[in-house]
Amino acid sequence: MKYIFALFLLVNSLFAYEFYAKLEPVNSYEMKAAVSGKVIYVNDEIEGKKANNSKIVEIDSYVDRIDLKQSKIKLKAISQMLKIEEKNYNRMLQVSSKSGFEKDSQKLKAINYQTTKADIEVKIANLKDSIKNKLLKEKNRYIYNIAVEEGDYVNPGTLLYEAKDLSKGKLEIFVPIDDIEDLKSKTIYLDGKKSDIKLNKVYKVADSKHISSYKVEIIIPQPKVFSRLVKIEFK
Repeated sequence: MKYIFALFLLVNSLFAYEFYAKLEPVNSYEMKAAVSGKVIYVNDEIEGKKANNSKIVEIDSYVDRIDLKQSKIKLKAISQMLKIEEKNYNRMLQVSSKSGFEKDSQKLKAINYQTTKADIEVKIANLKDSIKNKLLKEKNRYIYNIAVEEGDYVNPGTLLYEAKDLSKGKLEIFVPIDDIEDLKSKTIYLDGKKSDIKLNKVYKVADSKHISSYKVEIIIPQPKVFSRLVKIEFK
């Protein structure tokens, strides 16, 4: 009887697959500056903590805000002038004594104001976008590292901070290509415990380092501890 039981365990182990992987956050983010400017605020206290609609980094937008205010005033004035010139042009069309040259000249005035108005509208949109990009907030991500200090001058592409999504965990393993289909039908055990977790993603292109294997991704819902080694078995 003992021999039969031992034989059963041996046969079962032959059809089990065992891997180890470090449990990492499902997503990691590198937040980089989209615009240039001087860093005027850094929330050092949030580093190593989870954000809660928190301001993380702010780049000086003082000049942009003044420019935006003045551009809105200019836009209002140009819009009024455009209406006047268009009205004058429409009136001139009704006057037969006005030459074609005079009418064309008046039309060009209206067109110039239209062009100026369009340019200002584009400038306002760019300023709003610049101001928005100079204030970086996080809703609920974990702030892993802040890479700048107050007073630093940053350019587009400069790393500001790193954040991680801790809502889920991710395990990545490399499985021999010939074993992939067999694994899909098996139950996943994590640290010896049976789970109902399934393979989340199979990258069906051989890895550059593991040339005979596919990278396989397993998602773990709401893990309590990250960066620990997890034993993964397929039975």
